[in-house]
Amino acid sequence: MVGLQRLRDRLRSWVPFDGGALLDDVASALDEVPPSPATIEDIAENLKGHLESLVSIALSSQAADRDTCAAVLVRRARALHADPLPGKHHEALPYLRRLGWITNELYDRLVAFNCVREAA
Repeated sequence: MVGLQRLRDRLRSWVPFDGGALLDDVASALDEVPPSPATIEDIAENLKGHLESLVSIALSSQAADRDTCAAVLVRRARALHADPLPGKHHEALPYLRRLGWITNELYDRLVAFNCVREAA
């Protein structure tokens, strides 16, 4: 019974993958004009959520097993995801840009493997 409740809770909290939202957040992180200090935390949290989804997709589709580049990106994504957002703006911005870069690279790799659809 506990297993079914846990499954029910996971299904209720599931959010479908949204490539358009991912690209919007990547653009915000990597834009020439840096995001304001007030928005960095929100963008970083969004990117971390996208990374979690992409890593799950890469692992469940076995893309990380079939492709060395995907495996390296998954390892980098996990390591970066585990790091907390620095508190100082001059440290948080480079961290945010790394999150944006790795999210974009892993997304592109999974699109190439037909694991996710390219956002329109």
